[in-house]
Amino acid sequence: QVHLVESGGGLVQAGGSLRLSCAASGRTFSTYVMGWFRQAPGKEREFVAAITRSGGNTVYADSVKGRATISRDNAENTVYLQMNSLKPEDTAVYYCATRHSSVLRDTPYQYDDWGQGTPVTVSS
Repeated sequence: QVHLVESGGGLVQAGGSLRLSCAASGRTFSTYVMGWFRQAPGKEREFVAAITRSGGNTVYADSVKGRATISRDNAENTVYLQMNSLKPEDTAVYYCATRHSSVLRDTPYQYDDWGQGTPVTVSS
């Protein structure tokens, strides 16, 4: 099992930016697809972005496309999510997750290990 720790969340004004980080334990980080999800109060967990093992391919939810960038540093066992032009509807707890496969997917049940999440609040 992989231990994941998210950081970088906080309170930001609408239009601002945040960079979320997710540090993973273990030596197998580079073998996992990595994903970011979020869950707003009273809502289901939803997909935000995912990145292949090498970082060569990415996929984004329509709601963040053009405003979010997912990246990874396999030497540092870390995946990032840069969020720009933040909106109040981006307010949620953001989670990173591993997928023990080479194929990108966008549903939570297809991911294997999860962090505890980092909260993001965007004020209007």
